[in-house]
Amino acid sequence: MPQQQQPKSPLPAQTQPKPGLDSAMTPRPEYQAPLYRGSGKLQGKVALITGGDSGIGRAVAVLYAREGADVAIVYLPPEQSDADETQRAVVKEGRQALLISGDVTDRGFCDRAVDQTVERFGRLDILVNNAAYQETRERLEEITDDDWDLTFRTNIYGYFYLARAALRHLKAGGVIINCGSITGLEGNKTLIDYASTKGAIHAFTKSLALNLADRQIRVNCVAPGPIWTPLQPVSKPPEQVAEHGAKTPMQRPGQPEEVAPAFVFFASEADSSYISGEVFTILGGETRAS
Repeated sequence: MPQQQQPKSPLPAQTQPKPGLDSAMTPRPEYQAPLYRGSGKLQGKVALITGGDSGIGRAVAVLYAREGADVAIVYLPPEQSDADETQRAVVKEGRQALLISGDVTDRGFCDRAVDQTVERFGRLDILVNNAAYQETRERLEEITDDDWDLTFRTNIYGYFYLARAALRHLKAGGVIINCGSITGLEGNKTLIDYASTKGAIHAFTKSLALNLADRQIRVNCVAPGPIWTPLQPVSKPPEQVAEHGAKTPMQRPGQPEEVAPAFVFFASEADSSYISGEVFTILGGETRAS
């Protein structure tokens, strides 16, 4: 099998307004995973993916479809064009994609997103909590109360709301997969609020895994390092975006298609039936955290 070539650092300096689009990035994030071959690991399953329009969420949606799952994708209204592209990619894989536009900081919306998924597909087997918000701040004093609230409401409240709503429908064998971050393990000088939420996600994952073990519902977390997604140009200075991932041993950022197989692994009963409560790092060769 050939080795896939990915864009190396430095990448073009760039910025864009929130919430950010894959389609506005140069180069565009890689999500189609041409070397990945599906084998029916998720045949007949239904997954709900937040932030599924772009970045890691989009790549997860495509690989889940390749493995036989139908997917519901949650995204913000300004991300409609990216969501449409993801829907086309899922359909190309032979599966269905339900688009659900709304804000995961809203508890009522999270309840409705789960209900719409079950109404459309008749079941829910996999919840992927992936939507995230971050903003670079050089000093703690620059983080306003509103900044802090928005980061926490997006990155951990939304995870809680959706997990609680999903549990009305998840049966034995169901799966919850959260997206954490290396920042939640090591901290980050200029992402204090974001890193704090990611640490909370890791603890939420482990605690919920223990809580749901007797229901035979597994809960795990994927904690990436620097990945090439719209989260970068909307939250960091352009010169930092250009060097994103350059300090890893692989000297580049990871691509969404390189992270998505970990979400397949945790969703698949064939691969991870005896694994719950894990935080799995994807760090481009770094070995300092696990």
